[in-house]
Amino acid sequence: MLRRRSIKAFIFIAALFCAVSLLPVEASVHRYPGEKFGIKGNAFVVHGGSEGIYSSLPVFNASSKPDSFIRFEKIVFRRPKEFSNFSSWPIHAVIFEVDDRETIGGSAYGGQRAVCCTADLAKLGVCKQGDVIYRPSTINPGWPQVFDVRFQADELDAALQPSSIQITKTGMYNLYFIHCDLNLKEVTVEGKTIWKNPSGYLPGRMAPLMNFYGFLSLAFVVLGLFWFSQYARFWREVLTLQNCITLVITLGMFEMALWYFDYAKFNETGIRPIGITVWAVTFGAVKRTVSRLIILMVSMGYGVVRPTLGGLTSKVLMLGGTFFIASEVLELAENVGAISDLSGKARLFFVLPVAVLDAFFILWIFTSLSATLNKLQARRMLAKLDIYRKFTNALAVAVIVSVGWICYELYFKSSDVYNEHWQNAWIIPAFWQVLSFSLLCVICALWAPSQNSMRYAYSDDGGDEFDKDDSLTLIKPSLIPSKDVRSAPEVRPAHGGNGLSNGDLEEDKTE
Repeated sequence: MLRRRSIKAFIFIAALFCAVSLLPVEASVHRYPGEKFGIKGNAFVVHGGSEGIYSSLPVFNASSKPDSFIRFEKIVFRRPKEFSNFSSWPIHAVIFEVDDRETIGGSAYGGQRAVCCTADLAKLGVCKQGDVIYRPSTINPGWPQVFDVRFQADELDAALQPSSIQITKTGMYNLYFIHCDLNLKEVTVEGKTIWKNPSGYLPGRMAPLMNFYGFLSLAFVVLGLFWFSQYARFWREVLTLQNCITLVITLGMFEMALWYFDYAKFNETGIRPIGITVWAVTFGAVKRTVSRLIILMVSMGYGVVRPTLGGLTSKVLMLGGTFFIASEVLELAENVGAISDLSGKARLFFVLPVAVLDAFFILWIFTSLSATLNKLQARRMLAKLDIYRKFTNALAVAVIVSVGWICYELYFKSSDVYNEHWQNAWIIPAFWQVLSFSLLCVICALWAPSQNSMRYAYSDDGGDEFDKDDSLTLIKPSLIPSKDVRSAPEVRPAHGGNGLSNGDLEEDKTE
């Protein structure tokens, strides 16, 4: 049964990789593949994109290219032939910075705010009926930027003139295609826009992450040098658990390096390297899965106080496989393909399974830790008990910090409706990487290879098995030589654990 599930999971991942390889691979590009206009108030709207862009110095020479810009490329509006026997009102492309959002739209006599010029507003002479209402910004001269094109009679296509808009003020910029003509209900928009920052093609929200992954790569290298040097010195004393930690460190080094090269290539060429991105996502998903499985197995006492997981092996592997698939799908959806504005509902569909599985991991881990700590304390395995208490404290702190950060993240996103704090948005994903790395450092410090590593390994002391019920007596009567059986007094079992045998005292000393 487990093998069948593993084969199905492998087939699913392979199919997902094939599907991802067919996705459009663009830079900070927003594509419009025949998108229809939706109704917003009294206007028909297509959201063309939102990106944080850093300012560049003004370019006065026509032959020079600006450092940061928004460029229209092959923007074409199409309408069906049966709706082409008339000249239309204009279709507008409106670009504005988020601080200037109040300059778009207006109302007559204090009534409901409208984007399209109404008959009442036209009578007041403030706008022309059929046009988009806007007024010049008082804080950003020359903005908003508005371009328009219209259909002539019998025309099926209307192309927007290719142009580049230079960005001279840092901010969150929004693009909307808007028209006010009821006869253009079936019109669609095709083409793309390119958004560039002074430092490259990385969107403003992602740009700081390139340096962050560079620093984190160096941090993993330093951690790896410490761990591998200890591993080489005491390789004869290495435990299975320490081999697993070595795997996690190696996966982390590859993941951080791949993310850095992915962002660097993306920033330099304007085209996201899909191969590097997929590998970075996969290494990250594998690392997160293996890390959780290691923490869970350690919490159960595997390799330290019990030789195997027994009947729980298949359940642990099933949980790990499910988490890997959910995490891989989430990361592929967020990182592979064209940069797009993934809606909150769509993102929730991918995030929710990962969050539920994480909660299940946490519940199982702390339940197992509690049982392991109780048994260690009952058997007075003091050295192992001390290291497990430190491990439990580290996990508890990580969980508390995680819950606090989740609350902050919810507050950050709910209070930043218009993405005005986009320059700090990179801190959200970066925090989880730092927390994961910090917890890995704590685990490495607790279980670093040393000449005393074997004292933390599982060993059969000749006593009761670790998995037996706690109600069984932990006090073993002293062994009586066979030649004294007849003359020896009756040996009475200990009640309530009031005393310790010589064998137990020896066991305590070894621990």
